[in-house]
Amino acid sequence: MIEKEKITQGVVNIFKVNMGLRSGEKVLVVTDSPTVEEWMKYDSEKLSDFVERSVLAKMVYEIAKEKFPACSVEFFTYPSVGKHGSEPGNETEERMKASDVVIAITTYSLTHTEARENATRAGVRVASMPTFLPQMFYSGGPMASDYRKIDEDSRRLAKLMKDDKEAIVTSPGGTNMKFLTRDGRVDTGIFTGKGAWGNLPSGETYCAPIEGSGEGKIVVEAGWFPNLKVDMTIVLKNGRAVEINGGGKVGDEFRDLLSFDKNEQPYISRRNFAELGIGTNSNAKKPDNILEAEKIKGTVHLAIGDGSHLGGKVSSDIHQDFVIPRPTLLLDGKAVIKDGEWLF
Repeated sequence: MIEKEKITQGVVNIFKVNMGLRSGEKVLVVTDSPTVEEWMKYDSEKLSDFVERSVLAKMVYEIAKEKFPACSVEFFTYPSVGKHGSEPGNETEERMKASDVVIAITTYSLTHTEARENATRAGVRVASMPTFLPQMFYSGGPMASDYRKIDEDSRRLAKLMKDDKEAIVTSPGGTNMKFLTRDGRVDTGIFTGKGAWGNLPSGETYCAPIEGSGEGKIVVEAGWFPNLKVDMTIVLKNGRAVEINGGGKVGDEFRDLLSFDKNEQPYISRRNFAELGIGTNSNAKKPDNILEAEKIKGTVHLAIGDGSHLGGKVSSDIHQDFVIPRPTLLLDGKAVIKDGEWLF
């Protein structure tokens, strides 16, 4: 059960610090709800997590309405789209574009969607919070971090990431990837400017690799992805995933999602090597929640699917991150991170 008194200050801080809410602005808190098919398909544990997140969104709406009476605060829910990066529908998009600030506490991410992109192009400030947990608001959690320090560190790191730099990522778990980068971008958690957007909790520097340049393998270690019990290896050639080994049921789900025996869309774009990200939030700790894990200082994450919302050229109906613990990152041969320790 969500304890309102434990999250209230964190919710207030989101609007004051992260979003810079001003008197008279229009706020939309949006969430997704399980479909009838998902009620039949998912077990009670997964459904409980799903429903609790929707309830959390409603509670955030209630707190915002109480604490910011000079603002218009609305709540909206839409049927689940079933996977990260899929579009939430026209009504959801139109409601987002009609707002000044959007807080999206969802199970399936709106981050890499045209709905989010079109809203931010219209000047809306958007915090995308897929798989968010109430504990993230608690004292000592990733939402209680020093976001000004995160901003400083993320921007310092972004200066090292330039167009056409050769990146090499390795890890004790077996990851070994080589690719070319684009200029670094930041997700710092400060979304006060017109059209600003990102994840909460925040804390990363990222880029979309140059298409076609990714070669090697990503080893997703057990415990570092939801419900992953055994390691999963994704083999990439010429910037696309070509094979997935291991991973148990999670591996089966991705083998089905990418369908390597099919040479048409949407499967081709789903295989795209889409992102290099570097976590910069020292309070982020939970390894099996991707939203939090990818922000852990001392990790990197690599993604497949959509890269167009990160500065890349490939659009896809998915964007899936995989977090790599204890990585070593080289940029043009210079070690930036070694075994999870920053060297810059």
